Amino acid sequence: MLPNALTLAAMLAFSSNVAAMDDATLARTVDARLSGDRTGACFAVAVIERDHVARTFRCADDQDAPRIGPDSAFEIGSVSKTMTAALLARLIADGEASLDDPLADYLPAGTPVPAFEGQPILLRHIVTHTSGLPALPARMPVTDPADPYAALTDQALLASLGDVTLTRAPGAQFEYSNFASMLLSYAVARRAGQPFETLIRTQLFAPLGMEQAYIADRPDGVRVAAGHLPNGHETAAWTFPADLAGVGGVRATLEDMVRYTQAQLGQREVAAPVRTALQMTRQPVSETPPMAMHWMIAPLAGRQVLMHEGGTGGFSSLVGFDPARGRGVVVLSDTALTALGGLGNLGAHLLDASVPLGKPRRVATPPAELVDGLVGSWRLENGLQVELARKGDTMTLHPAGQPVFELGYDDAGDFYPQQFDALLSPQRASDGSWTFVWRQGGGALPAVRADAAAGHAEAAILDAATLSQYAGRYTLMPGFVLTIDAAAGRLRAQATGQGAFALDASGSDVFEAAAFGIELRFQRDAEGEVTSLELHQGGQVLRGVRG
Repeated sequence: MLPNALTLAAMLAFSSNVAAMDDATLARTVDARLSGDRTGACFAVAVIERDHVARTFRCADDQDAPRIGPDSAFEIGSVSKTMTAALLARLIADGEASLDDPLADYLPAGTPVPAFEGQPILLRHIVTHTSGLPALPARMPVTDPADPYAALTDQALLASLGDVTLTRAPGAQFEYSNFASMLLSYAVARRAGQPFETLIRTQLFAPLGMEQAYIADRPDGVRVAAGHLPNGHETAAWTFPADLAGVGGVRATLEDMVRYTQAQLGQREVAAPVRTALQMTRQPVSETPPMAMHWMIAPLAGRQVLMHEGGTGGFSSLVGFDPARGRGVVVLSDTALTALGGLGNLGAHLLDASVPLGKPRRVATPPAELVDGLVGSWRLENGLQVELARKGDTMTLHPAGQPVFELGYDDAGDFYPQQFDALLSPQRASDGSWTFVWRQGGGALPAVRADAAAGHAEAAILDAATLSQYAGRYTLMPGFVLTIDAAAGRLRAQATGQGAFALDASGSDVFEAAAFGIELRFQRDAEGEVTSLELHQGGQVLRGVRG
């Protein structure tokens, strides 16, 4: 989907300003983003430069300052994937692996690995999230929603491959997959012949001086930071099966992550094998979207920055660096902020001050006409029906078969459940009515009125010849491409590095994703061929030429 604001890649494309930073300046900057935030989050932040590192530990409420400190280990979530990539790169450098190897070669004999028309999933597809595998394995038993990976076994992970039928060739489309990343973690440990934690400790943590980083075997003197939901309540730590932990199981202090980032920037003396492996992970592997080995690549004033965010049930993280300028940034939060957009704005701003910083989300009162426009029965894209009802100045949410949840509202214009991490983001449809997108766990589900849902799909079906007229890649700005194709009789769009969303015809050469407030207007040349489009969203217009 397309967010309300420009994507991180798009924001960075316009940036050029970098200024030196000391501890006091960094603290003021973080306070401007965090102080008074309704989540009550605490951040550990570092800006790394060639001859200096600025550090700060800040909280939305100053009274919470004791929650975190230099000895606090945070769950870094999916930033762990970049470390798994480094272990794979070490195998490649040693001649034990190749990005062009089939995934099946790294799994036990007889494992049912899917392929598409004879095209296998390669390791390069895993590290660029283009494998075609779904987000999670089908046989992943979630016995505790607060610790969702704890009951998964290696056997269930591998058996889940047999439940997958690829719908496109590996490498054809970006689709973020923790399933694929768990398989890579397992495969790397198996090929190296060592438990994953032993492997990452001996080949990465120890050589880089990351003395307090760990997965399950906590070093002496390390304080485990408590994770929090964005309502301020503590939540359980996440547990990962031993050899699958490369998907998101690393815990580390701010100093550990500073050393990791310094090594990526070439600012630490490290042994040649580690240096070579890290260099390999930074080399481009795919163009759509631009990715290295588990590093997202984004344009920054004619240069390239590498970045990855992470999130678990109670934590958020970000590591980014600009190799050309020798600047890096680490942000670790003891609060889950995925549904609120993560830490991208803060991280990008700290790399380059011309990128908007963002501001705290503060509790607010929603406009009465907004509440009136949302009250009623809705159906989410996954089929779940929910009822929104007025309660005082705000609303309650009642998903079918579940309890009633109270919703708060913040000055960013979003409603949020008081009891768990999610977001209800209102959107104006093209006819002026209100709809919304439900954001939870990194996903985004558009909603339609329940009384309109039944006829919605039938009205949207178009013939293949009509849909094919619009298919193509439209460059909206450098590094930001909108790919148009068709699925199930409907037009579909996917922006660089984001998920696909369906479009419905609303006029001649006009399509909309009403739940996102998006309208696409296609233009034709004198011969009637579609040559370009305009994307209208939130009062902004982006134009793209068909490639």
